[in-house]
Amino acid sequence: MRTESFYGRAFVLCALALLAFLLYLVLQPLLAPIAWALFIAFLVNPLHQWAVRRRRVRATLSAALLTLATVVVVLGPLTALGAAFAAEAADLLRRVQAFAVEHKPGPEADLEAMPWIGVAMAWLREWFGVTQGQVYGWAAEGVRSALKPIGSLTREAFLGAMGTVIGFALTMFILFFAIRDGRAMFARYAPLVPLPEDEREQLFGHLRAVATAVVYGSGVTALLQGALVGVGFALTGLPSPVFFGVVAAVLALVPFAGTPLVWGPGAIALAMQGRWYAAAFLLAWGLFTTIIDNFVRPMLASSRASVGTLTVFIGVIGGLSAFGMIGFVLGPLVLALAIAVAGFLLERNRRQEVARPGHRARHSAPSA
Repeated sequence: MRTESFYGRAFVLCALALLAFLLYLVLQPLLAPIAWALFIAFLVNPLHQWAVRRRRVRATLSAALLTLATVVVVLGPLTALGAAFAAEAADLLRRVQAFAVEHKPGPEADLEAMPWIGVAMAWLREWFGVTQGQVYGWAAEGVRSALKPIGSLTREAFLGAMGTVIGFALTMFILFFAIRDGRAMFARYAPLVPLPEDEREQLFGHLRAVATAVVYGSGVTALLQGALVGVGFALTGLPSPVFFGVVAAVLALVPFAGTPLVWGPGAIALAMQGRWYAAAFLLAWGLFTTIIDNFVRPMLASSRASVGTLTVFIGVIGGLSAFGMIGFVLGPLVLALAIAVAGFLLERNRRQEVARPGHRARHSAPSA
């Protein structure tokens, strides 16, 4: 009997593993459209629930209107942003290459006459024999090396699956059903999680709070800061505002760094050009952009969940590498959810350990 039970369980496990592998093969080409659709559906779901419950709008009509609004309000500007980002990245790379080839450094006194920079240049020349030409060459080569992978980005790479007509159509098709039937499908398959109902609801509530904290608290805040940096660059006449705005949005997730790595050099460049008022404006604008993180993030994030900055940063880097631009949100979300599930299971095991009769007896026994 035990042998039959063993072989039966082994057959079920092998069948499930084979089914999971075949399911992955079927869904693998659609992972990017599905990820985009689920992400957008998560964002617009509060509007859908409000329309269905408060305004008595039919679920099908609400899902159709929100899908159409997504095309007009979100994806149109996002496509334009992707094209502008790729164009500005390529233009910036060309400028750096032209600077490295054509720019001829002036005499040593040119840099040494500048405030702060002159002191550093004199110290480097005196102690290490570093010349102005070497500094120019190293700076140009470093910037060119950093921009090469970014300059190779195309609109398809920026938008992932939505960069093609077929991917865009699939995303919109899946989005409609994700908005209309997402909540019902979740409620239907939630009992598959092998937990008691109260613990299952507690787990899902915690995961919803974590997802809200990642998407709204970290993602939307970083996008807002990146947009403000881009506006600051445009107002002061600095080149490639869209490119540097996107870079600032990514750097906004870097611990102990953030957007000052973008607007700081911009203000220095303006000061070196003698545009002191523009430099002062960008400095003040950048400080405002940086400190709004302390106000916007708590307003948008759920107060029931806290997601570490390091978790978000590692998730962004890994997510961008694995999933493309959707990884900007999907990477931190997956990592945060994995940490949340692990923490929930550890807390559950701790509660069960405390509730055991033997545990109570050991702790209640008098000490010798």
